[in-house]
Amino acid sequence: MRKRPLALAIVVASHTTLAAEVNEEVIVTAPSMEAPLTLTIDAKAPQQPLPANDGAAFLKTVAGFNVIRKGGTSGDPVLRGQVASRLNVVLDGMSFDGGCGSRMDPPTAYVFPESYDSVTVIKGPQTVAHGAGHSAGVVLFENESKQDTGFSGTTSLMTGSWGRTDALADLRAANAKGFIEATLSHAEADDYEDGAGVKVHSAYERRSGVFTLGYTPTPLTELSLDYTISEAEAAYADRGMDGSVFDRESFGITAKHKMISELLQNAELRVYHTYIDHVMDNYSLRDKPPMMMFMSSNPDRTTDGAKVSIDFALAENQTLTAGFTWQQDEHTNRSGMGPTEAAADAFSSKPRMVDLKTEIFGVFGEFEHQFDEGTRWISGLRVDDWEAQRLDLTSPVNANETLTAAFTRFEHELRGGSVTTYFGLGYTQRPLDYWEAISSAALDLDTQLNPETTQQLDMGFVWRQDRWSGSVSGFFGKVDDYILVYSGMMPSSRLESCTTRMMSTVCSGNIDATRYGLEADFQGELSENWSLKGNIAWVRGSNDTHNTALAQTPPLDATLNLEYRQNNWSAGLVTRYIAKQDRIDARYGTIVGQDISTTGDAFVVSFNAATALTPSLRLAAGLDNALDEDYAEHLSRAGATVIGYPAIDKVSEPGRTLWAKLSYSF
Repeated sequence: MRKRPLALAIVVASHTTLAAEVNEEVIVTAPSMEAPLTLTIDAKAPQQPLPANDGAAFLKTVAGFNVIRKGGTSGDPVLRGQVASRLNVVLDGMSFDGGCGSRMDPPTAYVFPESYDSVTVIKGPQTVAHGAGHSAGVVLFENESKQDTGFSGTTSLMTGSWGRTDALADLRAANAKGFIEATLSHAEADDYEDGAGVKVHSAYERRSGVFTLGYTPTPLTELSLDYTISEAEAAYADRGMDGSVFDRESFGITAKHKMISELLQNAELRVYHTYIDHVMDNYSLRDKPPMMMFMSSNPDRTTDGAKVSIDFALAENQTLTAGFTWQQDEHTNRSGMGPTEAAADAFSSKPRMVDLKTEIFGVFGEFEHQFDEGTRWISGLRVDDWEAQRLDLTSPVNANETLTAAFTRFEHELRGGSVTTYFGLGYTQRPLDYWEAISSAALDLDTQLNPETTQQLDMGFVWRQDRWSGSVSGFFGKVDDYILVYSGMMPSSRLESCTTRMMSTVCSGNIDATRYGLEADFQGELSENWSLKGNIAWVRGSNDTHNTALAQTPPLDATLNLEYRQNNWSAGLVTRYIAKQDRIDARYGTIVGQDISTTGDAFVVSFNAATALTPSLRLAAGLDNALDEDYAEHLSRAGATVIGYPAIDKVSEPGRTLWAKLSYSF
């Protein structure tokens, strides 16, 4: 991998480092839901499979999540079979998309999970506070405001098979009037081998720095500035080009004030700017030159946004959170091609061409009424005005949509609060995103794809009894104007809006779909030393318009973890079963991937151990895929021809992987 210097600058943001309290050693394998449709994970705890190098890999342990693998990093997260703009990823209050026109870099590609304090998952269209159209749910990578003073921090070092190395330094200095923080991370790996010993083109290297400066004139007031910079490069096994540059630069301002008055409880303002610069080519990260032309592409994306949120205490048993969001986005591109690397690199002298601009402004409100100690009613309403201008056509065209979203949910506690039941209805509309726009023939009011409209029922319960707890959740949704994508050599016979890209035909169109599924998790103690936990997820989708399976639907997926714990150490056995999937619609799917073929089942066994060497020093280790199972996830990208590597059908998962992680907190 080529080395490039990481520019570092002083920053400010509202995140803090957890000084770990080492009471017990925990390796995250199957996190449980502790509130209706909401799950929160400690981002600094070690994980199995192999501790994540990006946000998508981190989410893989959550029931209902899958990752579409493209190589060693930057996979696309999928929740309940829904991906891309159907799932909103918010990084410390920032929402943005990557630059690549082929989604090399989803937002989670710019996440080093351990640099955050917590990750919160909200499933289904059961919140309106974090943007429009996110029918799958919302993922919040967050750093928490702290009142501690002095110097504290966390450092960690991880090493593993195939040259995997991760390093983190997360430092904080604070007094009563303010704080300063710095978080630096580095992650790299060589090509991995799958369970059959086949080498996969998948090496990567990434670096990031987050700098934060905060002013706290009172314990109730905080003003902070933040600056984030990251650089990366990654090889991809699913396409003919690699990502030689993934640069991100972000600035943000946050202002918070709590307990303003008896009516006005809290107020928060977040303003941010993010710039993504990306280069993909077919020569920088490959040992042999391309068989034909040297090619490169240099897209970028600029995103500016703001959010104001205010909490009201309307009465003793009524609260209201209201606010507005604004976001403006501009995507450009330029490319190079020629018989030599220098000819392809000449893109840097070309002007950038803007292909799509979008702007969205929304207002929202979420109301909660507490009927009694165990009964709540939560509802929300959101309205957004979305505008887009497409400029890569012969004649620029404009589009405008008014989008609405709403939900209502009842929660009721039984058996003295040990069981919480819930029943929720959600409605949300989603406009086409950048990738859907460029895969359709035009973006005009008369010819554009209709906004995708989801109406969904979510219901289930969360329970806790003695030393056991768990949850069961189910959903049933009808989707009008679901945006379906086709990719192949010839135009689709079902979808009319087609365009040619990279020597293939890509088509998009609206269909009607039905989706339903079930998730469950549990954890508990078998005895003083033994514990058991696990989760299971199942989803089914149907293309009602064409009377076939809804493409890119994952199979049943279950995890079971048996753990032994004594004093300050633990050991665990983790088993995962992935069922076969034969309900497919070949070449149809989403902007991220299409169905390739049916997939057989797989059984993966892993082991882990952890100990507290001192009250501040932890050691965790694991052996993933101990039986060297040769398998690929059903939601995987097709393998591409990479000179010097064996041909592969799908991008397979890594084979037997050994890792160890050392963490120190103070």
